Amino acid sequence: MKASEIQALLDEPACSHNTKEKSGCARPAPGATAGGCSFDGAQIVLLPIADVAHIVHGPIACAGSSWDNRGTRSSGIALYRIGMTTDLSETDVVMGRGEKRLFLAIKQAIDSYAPAAVFVYNTCVPALIGDDLDAVCKAASGRWGTPVVPVDAAGFYGTKNLGNRLAGEAMFKHVIGTREPAPAAPRADGLPTYDVNLIGEYNIAGEFWHVAPLFDELGLRILCTLSGDARFRHVQTMHRAKANMVVCAKALLNVARKMHERFGIPFFEGSFYGVQDVSGALRDFARLIGDPDLVARTEAIIAREEARSDAALEPWRGRLEGKRALLYTGGVKSWSVVSALQDLGMKVVATGTRKSTEEDKARIRELMGDETTMIDDGSPKALLSAYHEYRADILIAGGRNLYTALKARIPFLDINQEREFGYAGYTGMVELARQLALSMESPVWEAVRKPAPWVK
Repeated sequence: MKASEIQALLDEPACSHNTKEKSGCARPAPGATAGGCSFDGAQIVLLPIADVAHIVHGPIACAGSSWDNRGTRSSGIALYRIGMTTDLSETDVVMGRGEKRLFLAIKQAIDSYAPAAVFVYNTCVPALIGDDLDAVCKAASGRWGTPVVPVDAAGFYGTKNLGNRLAGEAMFKHVIGTREPAPAAPRADGLPTYDVNLIGEYNIAGEFWHVAPLFDELGLRILCTLSGDARFRHVQTMHRAKANMVVCAKALLNVARKMHERFGIPFFEGSFYGVQDVSGALRDFARLIGDPDLVARTEAIIAREEARSDAALEPWRGRLEGKRALLYTGGVKSWSVVSALQDLGMKVVATGTRKSTEEDKARIRELMGDETTMIDDGSPKALLSAYHEYRADILIAGGRNLYTALKARIPFLDINQEREFGYAGYTGMVELARQLALSMESPVWEAVRKPAPWVK
């Protein structure tokens, strides 16, 4: 990929980093990709597309270190869970056999699994030796009649976030707009159906399935979720939506902006964490579509679901009221989970913002007040220091912080992509409350904080 193309993604016009003082995201400094490289970010975005063969072109370590690093769920085919790589060796590099191995790998994937498409991810080694990814993918697609999409996101290009955008760029360039959606089936109630997209929704732990029935009831047909529980044909038809919701703006804002510019599809940023945010997302869809009847039906469903949610959460609120949480996550969750915890009567004493945009930070200040404490340092020492300084009752963070919490003998809840429980939607809020209560009230904490029986 050309340096000018990478810079264009860093200078995303719709991103909050474009201000009068500076233009776009800074190029990564040495060591900045320690938390995830561009290849990692690209595969995170696209791997949930379940009927695609995902081939990692490079040494086997790239595939081994990245496979299954996001707990996304599929309602049917699970081809995405099969790790595929060209497994380049030193001999392949020296002898210039990278392109040939890739061509044969694509053939093997098509012959063995008959995928809807093949995605080929570039990594550092083939990018450095100059393998022509585009030419190989074009030749393979012409030879076997299966779409083969190059995803040029070599790790040294930049950070995980840049990889997210590179993946979105590949979808916009090669996939979106290449198929027309099937006509919507007539509804039994005779009401119209409107097509929408969710951009940056990954169906972690199947949590979007908590929300999907509400869309069906409202007559909002989800063309694609880019990319949780998605199929290749879904991505192809995204250009026919009436409205887009950007679930994680820092990742795929470029896709939403370009779809607005080329196809005239309006978009908004929203969240499905927390009762108020779920209601706000449904209202925003109705607002953008502009059907008064849809607006009225949306308000009726929101009133019903909020009443059900309040009743289900009432027993948990009594146990969680006034509890103090230290939240260390990033992106949309840095503010959306704050909203969810506040709905439960908890106080967020500090939140992590290392991967948050300026809009994310503005929403945090709106929710938590002007004296908000934001944490950029996610080291174990810094997190534990903040935990004790702000007298928190639980640490809510990603899986990599689990052992920090266990060693310090403090309650912990996993909120990132490795988790086993879905917290989105009205019903997801009840699960979140349950897991918080179980974590903090576990008798193990009292036991492990006592002196050992053999200590006088």
